[in-house]
Amino acid sequence: MPDGWAAEAVARLDREREDAGTTPLREFPLPGAWGVRLRLKDESAQPTGGLKHRLARALFAQAIIDGRITEGTTVVDATGGPMAVAEAYFARLLGLPYIAVMPKKSSGAGVERLGGTCRHVDPPLAVYEEAARLSAEIGGHYLDHYRSAAEVDWRGASLADELFGQLGECPRWIVVGAGTGATSAALGRRLRADGLEGRLAVADPENSAYFPGWATGAPDYATGMPTRIEGVGRPRMEPAFDAGVVDLVVPVPDAASVAAARHVRQVTGLAVGAATGTNLWAALELITRMRDRGEHGEVVGVIGDAGERHLATCHDDAWAAARGLDWRPYAERLRDLLGDP
Repeated sequence: MPDGWAAEAVARLDREREDAGTTPLREFPLPGAWGVRLRLKDESAQPTGGLKHRLARALFAQAIIDGRITEGTTVVDATGGPMAVAEAYFARLLGLPYIAVMPKKSSGAGVERLGGTCRHVDPPLAVYEEAARLSAEIGGHYLDHYRSAAEVDWRGASLADELFGQLGECPRWIVVGAGTGATSAALGRRLRADGLEGRLAVADPENSAYFPGWATGAPDYATGMPTRIEGVGRPRMEPAFDAGVVDLVVPVPDAASVAAARHVRQVTGLAVGAATGTNLWAALELITRMRDRGEHGEVVGVIGDAGERHLATCHDDAWAAARGLDWRPYAERLRDLLGDP
């Protein structure tokens, strides 16, 4: 049975979930003649500004319930970006020390603002070994979110649980990116468990293993190359990615992700990350197929995160140019398809 601290810690996580509330579904404008509706589940409304908030909460709760995190345990993980920020947020909420091990070039400012510590290592793939070594050395808990996500107990708080409570009818398609793969797995399993007719598509950026791994049926597929789109895609098939519940994986050019992220900002005013652009581009591919076949219905996508930091990345011309991402032809294709926002 959980001790007093553990019981209070889990109760605090549950209260945080209730206080965070339900993230909204935002209407994305499409030509009315198409007969297709597109809504975006806006995870940028989470307290830490993104989809990773849900997974971090679930992983902390599970580790506490299992006795792997106790009062005063230093939590360590090999991660950066939104996941590291979300983990630092929950560590602070529970009064736990937190260390994020990340590549040398990554910014740890968000983690440090929340009272966490960053340890930068090089080369980038050394983060996993260093996080495991450091955790063992100090007697902490290595959260290892990529592996732990494969068996996470969402305790009724996954995006799938919330989304299906909001929808009146099941959409024709649900489109989501895959980082750990935990969210796509939860959505796909829910569709199948409830016998729903909707289908699940995963939007995948360049260099990611998910599209070729899914297409070839190779669960150990690896590209060995990092993706340029933060938050989605992986150089290897992660344990939490359940290819069997995915109906389609849509490969998306990185420059198209940048153009689509900018389009979302024009429509919503939200400075979304490029991963949201990946999601939108894939959703629009499916929608145009529906339009061309005369099919009507709804498609649901995801706004993965948003924040001012993205103004210096995918919304910045110099950032895109430095990475060889010519987004302008894709922006023109969006204007031809949708018109000016």
